[in-house]
Amino acid sequence: MIKKLNQVVYRTKRQPNYSFALLLIDIDRFKIINDSLGYAVGDLFLRAIARRLEKCLHGKGTVVRLWGDEFAILLEHISDISVACHIAQLIHQKLCLPFYLNGQEVLTTASTGIVMGIGDQLSSSNNQAEDLLRNADIAMHRAKAQGGARYEVFDTAMYLHFQTLSQLENDLRRAIINNEFQVYYQPIVFLETHKIVGFEALVRWIHPQRGLLLPAEFLKLAEDTGLLIFIDWWVLRSACFHMRQLQEEFPTYPPLTLSVNFSSKQFTQPNLVEKIQQILQETGIKAHNLRLEMTESAMIKDSEAVSATFAQLKALGINLYIDDFGTGYSSLSYLHRFPIDTIKIDRSFMNSNNSHTEKLAIVRAIVTLAHTLNMDVIAEGVETVEQLSQMTEMQCEYGQGYLFSKPVNSHAMKALIAAQLPC
Repeated sequence: MIKKLNQVVYRTKRQPNYSFALLLIDIDRFKIINDSLGYAVGDLFLRAIARRLEKCLHGKGTVVRLWGDEFAILLEHISDISVACHIAQLIHQKLCLPFYLNGQEVLTTASTGIVMGIGDQLSSSNNQAEDLLRNADIAMHRAKAQGGARYEVFDTAMYLHFQTLSQLENDLRRAIINNEFQVYYQPIVFLETHKIVGFEALVRWIHPQRGLLLPAEFLKLAEDTGLLIFIDWWVLRSACFHMRQLQEEFPTYPPLTLSVNFSSKQFTQPNLVEKIQQILQETGIKAHNLRLEMTESAMIKDSEAVSATFAQLKALGINLYIDDFGTGYSSLSYLHRFPIDTIKIDRSFMNSNNSHTEKLAIVRAIVTLAHTLNMDVIAEGVETVEQLSQMTEMQCEYGQGYLFSKPVNSHAMKALIAAQLPC
């Protein structure tokens, strides 16, 4: 394919009216199909896909299997991008039809990236064929990121976004090595007394050039690259260390709880419980002071393994929280099945429109449900006295939000506790 691309690139530069398109096609969730069918049938499946792709072209293009489940199609002598898009739509329609392999029906979809080759738009680098494949790959991954079963046409904005993500990933790997993260803490308040009863640990990245970065700016990338597991462990260890310091400095203050977020991938780690025990021993924190927070999606992925892990964590005395409740699957079966102690109502229910009857009714229903299941409730994002009054009226036990305090560093955390002690 590289040789063929170099030939058409050369021709395009010599003939201004000549243009071509490159399509990069990746089969969605092929690994699952391959693992379930076996490699022999998986290979037959890929050959069947290749034949179906060739039929879509009617001899007007070249199909090449690049590697694994990725195919490239070169379309020559096309008038504009609409021709390539039409072919991509036809391919998607044909690939959605069932395949019959060894008596089994197999259904699939594909993600396609399209890049146009026009003389004045070709790069001036010496690796133009590789550049075209890279750009088609960027567009294909954009299609996958949008849910798959679709095509995307490459543009320069995609490349700039790709460069930004690539640089951010490099920075993130360096940040782990150079310890550029910092833990901030937001108080959790008992609404009846307005007293701080615990803190949630929230990671911040002190970027050397960009300054303080919030989780929304890097956690998704960290999860996609597998780096979030390392960050989770670092946060847990650092937060336990700071909490132990707080307990030693204020020995007369009632025992504070520490809430730490864990990603869904973290809960499937085979040595999770042992590592948590080790950190608790090293820092001197008691298990019953630790709360692990997970989203609803964490419970759904590999639920059997997660259920076994939850049981071990509960046996240690660790409490389990559902974070951002109300925005995910919110399945009652999971609330009943897993040993959850506390539900945290997502902050979206606490926004400026929280006076809407519908939102208040949902919050009230969540609180009632939690109490019926012997669970406590924490309202996130409490920012106004009106919101505080509403949550108190609903008998929500705890609150968290800017009304009480923004997230602060470990030094300011000590000042918050000191301010609550009697003079």
